[in-house]
Amino acid sequence: MTDLVFQKCINPKCGGTTSLADTTFRCPRCGGLLDVAYDWNRLPVPKSLKHFEGKWANRTNPLDFSGVWRFRELFPFAPDSAIVTIGEGQTLCQRADAVATYAGLNPGRLFLQYEGMNPSGSFKDNGMSAAFTHARMTGATRAACASTGNTSASLAIYCAAMQSMRGIIFIGSGKISYGKLSQALEHGALTLQINGDFDDALRRVREVSQQLGIYLVNSVNPFRLEGQKSIMYRVLEALRWEVPDWVVVPGGNLGNVSSFAKAFSELLDLGLIARVPRLAVINAAGANTFYELHEKHNLRWAGGQFDQSKIDGYYAALDATSRKADTLASAIEINRPVNLPKALRSLDRCNGVVRSVPDVEILDAKAKIGAGGLGCEPASAASVAGLRMLVREGVIDKDERVVCILTGHVLKDSDETVAYHSADQATFDAKIGKRGVKSVAFANRAVPVPNDLAAIVKAIEQNA
Repeated sequence: MTDLVFQKCINPKCGGTTSLADTTFRCPRCGGLLDVAYDWNRLPVPKSLKHFEGKWANRTNPLDFSGVWRFRELFPFAPDSAIVTIGEGQTLCQRADAVATYAGLNPGRLFLQYEGMNPSGSFKDNGMSAAFTHARMTGATRAACASTGNTSASLAIYCAAMQSMRGIIFIGSGKISYGKLSQALEHGALTLQINGDFDDALRRVREVSQQLGIYLVNSVNPFRLEGQKSIMYRVLEALRWEVPDWVVVPGGNLGNVSSFAKAFSELLDLGLIARVPRLAVINAAGANTFYELHEKHNLRWAGGQFDQSKIDGYYAALDATSRKADTLASAIEINRPVNLPKALRSLDRCNGVVRSVPDVEILDAKAKIGAGGLGCEPASAASVAGLRMLVREGVIDKDERVVCILTGHVLKDSDETVAYHSADQATFDAKIGKRGVKSVAFANRAVPVPNDLAAIVKAIEQNA
């Protein structure tokens, strides 16, 4: 398999390659990011995406049960015997008319891809399953990540499932929700809290992983992104293999948009789809590096020759002003996205756009999503808040078919949810008001009543 699958530099001007077993995840020529590449001319390829419908008849096989690995013919880097799965990918792509109306779309045009149903409660399990599979292939015994929470939870649950792998997690000071931290601790991972933010933690974990030979599972790892491609395969499956007009995704470290564009580009090249959707990446206003660079500084892929000086200048300005990422959407609270070059390429391939939305619009969108029946973390709701903005701007037409990605479960960041809906003004001010959110449009506040039957009945009649 080694000559059929390899790692390749994303810069077409470089063309550097390295082996399937290389875990540095850097191009040996230029030090840039890598893709997992396949010699499709010599690999078996399904003649139609409908081929995958037959997998449902074989769901007693753990690989076909997995919402990731039943599509393994589209990322065939591992033998079946090496695959690590805990049943990830049993997710929903649900039509959401109430949320569509809120966002400005016509009924029947919005679908929410809900990744909160994964074992650890977020989309990360799609990629972690693939990363741990590659780790097993390389003989790794320790895996590490930097995390705002979801990556650490996913790493910890896969380490616990494997038993043979020790997990090491780097988190920044005060930059992880208790819902996510509890998962890392519960599943037995070694958790190191450093004095700094996510960007500091990522820099250190990369240094430590290189020095100690620890397997790195952050999304700089291209095998993790191979697993995340399956999110789009499930979207197509739910839409009866019809490509949507738009896919809208929250933007943190930019791994999802990178993997989504790779999935669609490969399907197009293989003749399995006739077109690709447009992509929209939504930053939180307090962590909007990608928006600033792409939309304000006109940074473009340019065939791999993007202007690195614009990135360096922007980061230098962040350092000069000691500006740290700051948003209630903790899962995307990242100033230096590691996959920025891949994301630029993704927007180029899929005619994409980037937007930045404030926390109050994220929280309002989150409340509308919840009222529609799906509970998600704040970062997830950035996709719907961004969709609403793009519809207002006329970029997305009200009759186009759109899929918004909901990246994680509501219990991932329950403090923000309770604060938003809280009847306690002090709780609201402490958790949300200090971030500049002074009012909330869709709060479902608890109604205080005395311990008296008549008063309780009266309250119900007045409010229900």
